[in-house]
Amino acid sequence: MPALLNRAVLAFAALAIPATVQAQAYQCRMPQNIAVPNADQGRERRMPVTGYTMALSWSPEFCKPREGQRAHATQCSGKNGRFGLVVHGLWPDGRGVGSGTGRPNSWPQYCRTRYTLTAAELRRNLCMMPSARLIARQWVKHGSCMGKPPATYFKVTRILWNGLRIPNYDRLSRRDGLTAGDIRGALADANDGWERAHIGVKLNERGWLQELRLCYTKRFRSTPCDSRRFGAADGDRAKIWRGL
Repeated sequence: MPALLNRAVLAFAALAIPATVQAQAYQCRMPQNIAVPNADQGRERRMPVTGYTMALSWSPEFCKPREGQRAHATQCSGKNGRFGLVVHGLWPDGRGVGSGTGRPNSWPQYCRTRYTLTAAELRRNLCMMPSARLIARQWVKHGSCMGKPPATYFKVTRILWNGLRIPNYDRLSRRDGLTAGDIRGALADANDGWERAHIGVKLNERGWLQELRLCYTKRFRSTPCDSRRFGAADGDRAKIWRGL
């Protein structure tokens, strides 16, 4: 697994397209000194990695009910910047996820590891994932199962993120009759090698965009999502909260 991960990362880095990340981190002003929060250790589940999912959270929708909450102040108070799409996490997938085998969905998580997250690594990723608690949790729950130190896990995540061209979802939100297909189609049209089938759209119960789920093979190539990750059907009506 570690050797395969290294080769996949190097291959992807060579192909990565310069990002329009600043269009999503509208502003980003992070403090110099940030402590690493504790993250609860759940039940360990080890299994072979069959692929990956990168979840991108639509920050205006996430922050709408959390703007005044201290726990989410970095992302939602406006004091550290304003954000559009941000990385929720990079999740190794396991048996049954996207395999078409009919087996129950499962994935590795909370793997025991000798590596620990440093404050310097946490701060390096705050404009991409503007929550210290989220970064710590993603490492403990998901990154620990990739067989490498936190720096490698987040480097892979940054390569994938920086390789994406993010469409202007603020502008798209004004489209009459907006659908989930429009949301995933905008990302697919902006990125070579991506198809609608490779992009999941998660809407909340009121039809507002919450997250995009990008589906990858274990070599970090885009691949069709299974039904669990695909989410809303193309024809489902959707709304995008601008929050600015």
